[in-house]
Amino acid sequence: MTIRRLVLSLPLMFAGWLAVLVAVGLISDAAPAYVVPLPPGDLIGRLDPDISVMATGDYSVTLTSDQPGVARRLYAAGAWLVLPAGLPGCLPLPAS
Repeated sequence: MTIRRLVLSLPLMFAGWLAVLVAVGLISDAAPAYVVPLPPGDLIGRLDPDISVMATGDYSVTLTSDQPGVARRLYAAGAWLVLPAGLPGCLPLPAS
């Protein structure tokens, strides 16, 4: 019984976590960059001129812009999922 609950709850927890990340990206402009996993092949060509590519990988591209509403504009350009990147999280990092 416990294993079945765990198997059912872990995907739900992951989906909830992803939904929170998507909402943070759409609602606030606090993230310094955004990650687009599995980007469409023509995404880079359809970006607004103020959006810069920070890094590319085999399965993702990281983008940034100084203008507001980056996540919405990435969705409009054809990204199917946009996740905020570079946020410090809930706890502040210790001073080094």
